Amino acid sequence: MRTTSLPARRSRVSYVKPVVAAAGCLVLAGTLTACGGGAAADEKVVTVYSADGLKGEAGDGWYDQVFKDFEKKTGIKVKYVEGGSGEMVQRAAREKSNTQADVLVTLPPFIQQAGSKGLLAAYKPANSDRVDGADKAGDGTWVSVVNNYFGFIQNKKELNPAPTTWEQLLDGKYKNKVQYSTPGVAGDGTAVLIKAMHDFGGKDQAMEYLKKLQANNVGPSSSTSKLAPKVDKGEILVANGDVQMNFAQAKSMPNLSIWFPAKQGGTPSTFALPYAAGLVKGAPHTANGKKLLDFMLSDEAQRQVSAIGGGFPARKDIRPTDANAIELSKLLVGVDVFQPDWADIDKNLTTYVDAWKAATGS
Repeated sequence: MRTTSLPARRSRVSYVKPVVAAAGCLVLAGTLTACGGGAAADEKVVTVYSADGLKGEAGDGWYDQVFKDFEKKTGIKVKYVEGGSGEMVQRAAREKSNTQADVLVTLPPFIQQAGSKGLLAAYKPANSDRVDGADKAGDGTWVSVVNNYFGFIQNKKELNPAPTTWEQLLDGKYKNKVQYSTPGVAGDGTAVLIKAMHDFGGKDQAMEYLKKLQANNVGPSSSTSKLAPKVDKGEILVANGDVQMNFAQAKSMPNLSIWFPAKQGGTPSTFALPYAAGLVKGAPHTANGKKLLDFMLSDEAQRQVSAIGGGFPARKDIRPTDANAIELSKLLVGVDVFQPDWADIDKNLTTYVDAWKAATGS
């Protein structure tokens, strides 16, 4: 098991915060209007494209606190655009000839995908040397700012005894009571494929299982965070998610329980699914983007990851002892943490998603 400082996603609803920017530039929901000429470089603003999960629905998430503290310290306003992991990379790619974002935050394998598409500029933020080598790019194009782990959730009130294996989810009592987010679109949905391929020993074996599971599956969902309320209410009983998001959601959804499926006869397993950030190549506010990346890895921000965000610090030298950190550490006891081959997944993601579509008829 990979050791990680254990301190504590995800508002999966695609979200764009309306903001009025400096220098007379107006930003409307769903649209970003860049300032022309050299004025953009002087604006006290930074635009973040991010996978959902770190911003609280009630304004109480890690992003909410970090952005507030960053603006107070620097005077730089954060414009925030949120969506699925793949969606944010696709948007940045479409805008490559007219770049709008300064910082991109997304999950593996989409951060690797952003790098291979040439969307990221090399920049090593302050304290990035204190992030484990597996959690950053060798060429300096991205670095993890919040660590996290893939997982599943279940309704602990309705399920007694609770399932512990993949195979148990094939039982008829789970008919129309299982749902997971869309592989290739949602980071957590893609993680379902990664874990299934690991647990069952390969792509073909994983697709064979997921084909069987389709009999009980409600169908793909573009939003992982929308699944948690459905599980809490008992509309469905099992769904995918991740530790950080579901840990935060469980504070207001008492029936949620995080678990890690095992193959029958095997050990529960998971893998790190960090929020990784990079400076967008050709960003309109490069200097401000660098300042925000520095701030995300500052002592202050990293100590807030567990206490406020319900996640795990990316910096290995930050070892929080707050109540969330203690509770989170207990979740991973007895769970095997494996390291995916992200280079292979980045290269073959389309093949894996196409195989899933063929197997499930999605």
